[in-house]
Amino acid sequence: MDTQNVFALRGGKAEIEEGADFAPKFDADGLIPAMAVDATTKEPLMLAYMNAESLRRTLEIGEAVYWSRSRKEFWHKGATSGHIQRVVEIRTDCDQDALVVVVEQIGAGACHTGRNSCFYRKVVPATAGGTAKLEQIGGEKSFDPAAVYGKH
Repeated sequence: MDTQNVFALRGGKAEIEEGADFAPKFDADGLIPAMAVDATTKEPLMLAYMNAESLRRTLEIGEAVYWSRSRKEFWHKGATSGHIQRVVEIRTDCDQDALVVVVEQIGAGACHTGRNSCFYRKVVPATAGGTAKLEQIGGEKSFDPAAVYGKH
């Protein structure tokens, strides 16, 4: 399927912000950020990127397909781990340059570290003379990543 037939051409500001046509704006690398959020808990699960083809595949199969910037390849979430993200809905922001992918997370978790969410730490502002720190906010491991993905 040709992605040109899936997405509308970008029009003017009013059309992009108020119109009914989906005309995603990909960055200079051809990517758009996609925040996966759990449909039930509303918890942020992970941030990834999509290109036009991975977004088209996501819409076609109803499961999240991302573009791996490090591996330079398509990444059908759960293809290796079985931890699939079934898409409930996709939202875009006002200028259509960012996505929220609301998903049903199937399997033990979304994070390659073995946790349900990649967002298991919060940033604590620096105290006088110090540096900002990270504080764990839950995020106990729900699966063994070595058993699921093999050696890293």
